[in-house]
Amino acid sequence: MDKPILRIFKIGGKVVEDERQLLAFLKSFSDIHENKILIHGGGKWVSEMSQRLGIEVTMVEGRRVTDAQTLEVVKMMLAGVANKNVVSKLQACGCNAIGLTGADGNSIKSEKRPIKNGIDYGFVGDVKEIDATIIKQLISLSLVPVFAAMTHDGHGQMLNTNADTIASSVAVGMASGFDVELNYCFELNGVLEDIDDPESVIPDIDPVKYNDLKARGIINSGMIPKIDNAFEALKSGVKAVRIMNSKDMDKLANGALQVGTVIQN
Repeated sequence: MDKPILRIFKIGGKVVEDERQLLAFLKSFSDIHENKILIHGGGKWVSEMSQRLGIEVTMVEGRRVTDAQTLEVVKMMLAGVANKNVVSKLQACGCNAIGLTGADGNSIKSEKRPIKNGIDYGFVGDVKEIDATIIKQLISLSLVPVFAAMTHDGHGQMLNTNADTIASSVAVGMASGFDVELNYCFELNGVLEDIDDPESVIPDIDPVKYNDLKARGIINSGMIPKIDNAFEALKSGVKAVRIMNSKDMDKLANGALQVGTVIQN
């Protein structure tokens, strides 16, 4: 028997922090009738609040170093302000969402990232376990889980966790019970052949094409870990991974066949 479809969407902080973009995305997200999950970031809000409170913002290779003070800001701004802003807007769109962190329902457990190469990221989590059963139960109640980018270690410690990683981990964790499609939504139209031409979208990437694009320097820096995660998710049972512009959610909701870049084995 065919498994039900589950569509997982990750939106970056730039979408979450722009009220107009966010509302447009959430309206289209609400129009998707399959089972769905939303994962969001909100790092800019964390940085701005940290600065207002006089807390130093430290980033290493694009990742936030999270000391005890910064963790409190992450909880406040991601699990509080950003998550409830998203959930309340989804309710206004007629989408019955429930806001969560990984601690809620023991749904996502992580381990504190160890010090590596002299870098201590502080209270940052690496995902170790997804409770697919509790997430499936929420979906069966016609609720739409909306996860802020925070997890916990099972011993009372909350951990700041990369939203891309959470999205990939949840997708893999749900793959045994669903045909999972994972969608990374950000400000570009997909993976671009020419970064200066927003219309130069590469429609699909397989491992051979990926190696060629990397060798030619077309795919580099921050896009590499995103695509590496996509291939790992596909190897672990996820059916499809898409990288797309959040502004194209309406096209996806209306059944467009070609939106963004599809990663495939």
